[in-house]
Amino acid sequence: MDQTSTRVPRLETRGLRKYFASSGVLAVADVSFEVWPGEVVAIIGENGTGKSTLMNLLFGVHNPDAGEILIEGEPRTIGDPQDAIAAGLGMVHQHFELVPSFTVAQNVLLGREPARLGLYDDKHARERVAQLAVESGLRIDPTRRVDTLSIGAQQRVEILKALAADAQTLIFDEPTAVLTPGEAEELTGLIRRLAEGGRSVLFISHKLPEVQAVADRIVVMRRGRVVATLRRGEADDAELARLMVGRDVAQQTEPPVLPLRDTVLGVTGLRHAATPEDADGVQFEIRGGEILGIAGVSGNGQDELIEAIAGLLPLDAGAVDVRGVPVAGRRPVRIREAGLAHIAADRMTVGLNLTASLEENVVATAFRSRRFSRLGVIARKARRAFAQQVIADYEVRGAAPARAVGSLSGGNLQKIVIGRELAGEPAVVLANQPTRGLDVGSIEFVHRSLLAACAEGSGVLLVSTELDEVLALSHRIAVMYRGELIGPFARADVDRERIGRIMAGGKDAA
Repeated sequence: MDQTSTRVPRLETRGLRKYFASSGVLAVADVSFEVWPGEVVAIIGENGTGKSTLMNLLFGVHNPDAGEILIEGEPRTIGDPQDAIAAGLGMVHQHFELVPSFTVAQNVLLGREPARLGLYDDKHARERVAQLAVESGLRIDPTRRVDTLSIGAQQRVEILKALAADAQTLIFDEPTAVLTPGEAEELTGLIRRLAEGGRSVLFISHKLPEVQAVADRIVVMRRGRVVATLRRGEADDAELARLMVGRDVAQQTEPPVLPLRDTVLGVTGLRHAATPEDADGVQFEIRGGEILGIAGVSGNGQDELIEAIAGLLPLDAGAVDVRGVPVAGRRPVRIREAGLAHIAADRMTVGLNLTASLEENVVATAFRSRRFSRLGVIARKARRAFAQQVIADYEVRGAAPARAVGSLSGGNLQKIVIGRELAGEPAVVLANQPTRGLDVGSIEFVHRSLLAACAEGSGVLLVSTELDEVLALSHRIAVMYRGELIGPFARADVDRERIGRIMAGGKDAA
């Protein structure tokens, strides 16, 4: 990328500022940076540090209280997303904004539909999107319905939408948070090709290795402000983490040895609707004081396993015991009362009610307990006190007990879920993708919380597509492959290469 050949940056911000009066949060404070043609600029920082707010200011979702946005050196007023698109900006959202029942072509050209004789020209739309897909290297069938596509394919549709609008600056907000490692590698390659073709890219990510691999420059934010701007290679991952968090971040590398207690979770011959006909039933047990990690590429049955144990998915066969008490077939509330906690993979729709207040969310799974209700009447003081305790103990920033949680960052939302689920010292913790989309500081916090629960005697079933996380936390490791559980193996008997081979082929090629 040669800045000397270009007179002005393609995109520049000067002193952008945004204050949310409803929550009393100064989300963005006097942020200035620029992006040149052919350049990839990464924006990194803790959850809740203002990165997504900054991107929403650029794309017209929010309006700044102060500062300027310049496109090709000219100040532009971006009052809504249509203004942003007209200014040559395109945004690939972390949570896709697609119409599931529409085809790929219909989604890509939504609002720009080709017409013939006053009617929608489906043939022309398919041909146009097919050509765009080939030109961009994002091969996809334009006739497929979006709700039949994988997560990675849906993201390609989002990117095609921006390219169809001729966006010269593309904003990627946490683009790899829901992708498999292979899909993430494919995306970072695409981003480099887009930059090499002359487009500008803003890239938000919590994954420092991929930031180091894809970005030309790295802008570090902390508490709404830019604290450093670095060229790639000027700082290693540890230094970037320190700049983001404001302190050294401990990296968990292997699980601590803890005294084992009695069995807290037993699963025998478990089968459900998503179990392949030729697969054996899943079987394992977990003792108090240990973490059993399940690795695997997303979509191999991990989510269904967790939901079946938690009572959210009916069983076709098998048994589930919590502390020796059979719970298979019971309602989820009864399974929880037996001592099971569930950190769901989707905190946005399953783990929390975003329109409800923090205090309503933290008691959502325990509203029947005597602690929070008496004779059917809600104990409001107890509920408020518990919410304040979660905010303080788990450092939930920008939160208040009576305020809806929907405006909080992903890391702060996850802290609410964990604070709720670990309260009361559960016998078993089901932790499904507990650090998905979180920054290094929040990941450190989640890991400490799970290990602390384990030290108190809980057994943890950890499901993660992040292999490093499974290796760092788990005392024993198994792999889910096409609905079957391979293992478990003692942690000392496996390494990254062996688990990776099993994940790729479903065989133990020891």
